[in-house]
Amino acid sequence: MPSPSLPRYRPQVFVWLGLLLAALAVALGWWVEGRPVALPDAPSARISCVSYAPFREAGETPLDPNAFISPQRIDADLQVLSQRFDCVRTYSQGQGLSAVPRIAARHGMKVLMGIWLGADPKANAEQVRLGIAAARETPQALRGVVVGNEVLLRGELSATALAGYVRQVRDAVDAPVTYADVWEFWLRYPQLAASVDYITIHILPYWEDKPVAPERAVQHVAEVYARVQQAFPGRRVMIGETGWPSAGRPRQRAAASVINEARYLREFLRYAAKVNLPYNVIEAFDQPWKRAQEGTVGGYWGIFDAQAKAKFPMQGPVVEEPRWWIGEAAAGAGALLFVLVGGWRRRWRGRLALMLAGWASGGALAWQARQMAYACRDAWEWSISTIACLCALGTALWLARWIAARLDGEQRAQLPMLPLRFGWLFVLAFYGLLLVFDGRYRDFPLGLFALPCVGFALASWLSPRATSAPLLEVRFLAVALLLLGTIVVVQERGLNPASWLWLGLNLLLAVPVLLGWWRIARRRGLPAQQA
Repeated sequence: MPSPSLPRYRPQVFVWLGLLLAALAVALGWWVEGRPVALPDAPSARISCVSYAPFREAGETPLDPNAFISPQRIDADLQVLSQRFDCVRTYSQGQGLSAVPRIAARHGMKVLMGIWLGADPKANAEQVRLGIAAARETPQALRGVVVGNEVLLRGELSATALAGYVRQVRDAVDAPVTYADVWEFWLRYPQLAASVDYITIHILPYWEDKPVAPERAVQHVAEVYARVQQAFPGRRVMIGETGWPSAGRPRQRAAASVINEARYLREFLRYAAKVNLPYNVIEAFDQPWKRAQEGTVGGYWGIFDAQAKAKFPMQGPVVEEPRWWIGEAAAGAGALLFVLVGGWRRRWRGRLALMLAGWASGGALAWQARQMAYACRDAWEWSISTIACLCALGTALWLARWIAARLDGEQRAQLPMLPLRFGWLFVLAFYGLLLVFDGRYRDFPLGLFALPCVGFALASWLSPRATSAPLLEVRFLAVALLLLGTIVVVQERGLNPASWLWLGLNLLLAVPVLLGWWRIARRRGLPAQQA
């Protein structure tokens, strides 16, 4: 016959196990981030060509018509880049960029000079005028002129209008002239090949409609390149953009990380050297302004960060997070905070529970703070994110104190968590809606939501069974979380580990609500289907 104390003991076992697993996950996660990863070496640290945009300081953006980059800034940038690159690719004229060919020539570099085209004929005419003037001023510095970049992808010009601009520039300069777009659009508009001297395609495995895992990304590039060559026999084909982001949202198996960026570039350079492939890598420096258009990931395609510091070497092992110990230190600070705030008059079991909860909370918030450092663009976003983290920390601390008291043997009443739990259900469901309907550029804030979701799940194991059903609004949000979390996993084809973790957090917050609803319904004698 089971012991009468068993029903009270079993929930405590699960809670202790949950606290221990959460603390271990944080400790192991940060430790793994700091381990060197062995990767194949690049054939050389020198790279043929790289995309260059100087808009890397706070508030700078090429979308500002009044922006201007001084020749001194460009000269300093190209002096640094000339140590690693033979060529730079630009994308537009004006805003100071017309000086790039002249300055590059002084540093012994070539230029793939870009002329930006869009939907505005007046702006296009000015770009073409400036581009022709720059090409005639320093023809010896040009490797080619790129008339338009992904204008067909953006739908801003027809193929016929685009071809007219290309021919206009081609007739006016001596350098080879091309147009650059995602490789599918060259296959969709093959007639453009007659207007250019060579074909320039973009192959970005991360951004493919079916994202490619980094382990097979270079194989994908080789397959696409061969396909385009077959479609345009006898024509020279150049890869005008290829690369990998170092931070941001994972897309299915395509995870943005420093390790994956280093892996991709090293393997691509080995492939390019083997087949003598003309290419340009995107990009020289991280571009913070792109986060407004493409989410966090848009700002982190650079080989150098925004401060012109190389993110990784081209030979030897690579570390994802050299300052991984900060995460462990934050976890230790969280453990100390929880014990100091909630450990008064607690026995050893309660203090141990507080220490484990604080360790997990501190490490998870450090993870979220690292994501914020990549994602937040201004004081408003920093303020909102910081307030959210403080709310999560306060919730976790409050729940940990209640859990510690229960584990110490105090027979406390049911946790009075309805308003707070409703708030987190609502916020989690709201963000879930954003991920489902507008999730292409949104991050998964796992570190933030881990605190309330894990905390409420553990507290529900120790809380006495409710005598009344959850409110209708609470039940609705719980069901919505299950549906939204599942949809996110399906959208990622079940291949994105972050989407599964997101679903797990949804389950941790929603399932206790639904189980309580089910128990109350059955206790009242409702048929199973109606319950």
